[in-house]
Amino acid sequence: MKNLLSAVATAALLLGAAGLQAQTLDKIRKDGAITIGHRDSSIPFSYLNDKQEPIGYSMDICLKIADAVKAELKLPNLAVKMAPVTSATRIPLMANGTIDLECGSTTNNADRQKQVAYAPTTFITANRFVTKKAANVANFDGLKGKTIVSTSGSTNIKQATELNAARNLGMNIMAAKDHAEAFLMVETGRAVAFVMDDILLYSLVATAKTPADYVVSAEALSTEPYGIMLRRDDPSFKALVDRTVGGLMQSGEIEKIYAKWFLAPVPPKNVNLNLPISTALKRTFAKPTDSPEPKVYE
Repeated sequence: MKNLLSAVATAALLLGAAGLQAQTLDKIRKDGAITIGHRDSSIPFSYLNDKQEPIGYSMDICLKIADAVKAELKLPNLAVKMAPVTSATRIPLMANGTIDLECGSTTNNADRQKQVAYAPTTFITANRFVTKKAANVANFDGLKGKTIVSTSGSTNIKQATELNAARNLGMNIMAAKDHAEAFLMVETGRAVAFVMDDILLYSLVATAKTPADYVVSAEALSTEPYGIMLRRDDPSFKALVDRTVGGLMQSGEIEKIYAKWFLAPVPPKNVNLNLPISTALKRTFAKPTDSPEPKVYE
């Protein structure tokens, strides 16, 4: 009986979620607001400035989507609400209707596409690790028997766990609540390495107290396409999102947004990441895609 009740409850939740997924624009109209999920330390994609306001490359793109929603619904005064999310909470909060868009540094992969949908890819990165130069670790095999950290709920911690088993490395893998906490663990010696998307590692190193103390690995585990996340099974909302993001790419406006965050000084320390658009990302801008397959971007 207990199992039956559990099954019924689960079915009810799924049905409720399915109904919600099919009516994002109706939900936004009813709420009088579109709610954007943001990160607090994913520099320069989605993070808090010194006024505790969410800013970044992904945020700017999401605000363009919010403008498109206002125009679609003919509600110029529609409120834009912000809701903090983490790697672990972003998909559940999308599924239960708390947020309408997730604007961070979220990898688009096949497993996740079973739960959520994505806008066209807006960035391409790779899974690497950062360590202190003094640790003298050249590659993942050099982490054998050591304590490493990654962010809870990320694809990176899953890949690190799989690598640990496949290569019999005997690593002690710890989970941090966010990227800032994970980097702090390396900074304070509680972990030898932080496994994460390379662009986030470069950003954390650039804003560290002593950037010269750190090195990002040459070895990479995977290619990671980033995309704005939205609910599944809502073709009308996805069409609007795809049209908006694709329009930014085809008009060249996304390159201006990119330059603002990757080729110019950014808050809070006015560090310039000086990262030109990669050849792979240029191809993606020319032919927008929401494919989760890494080979598409290679």
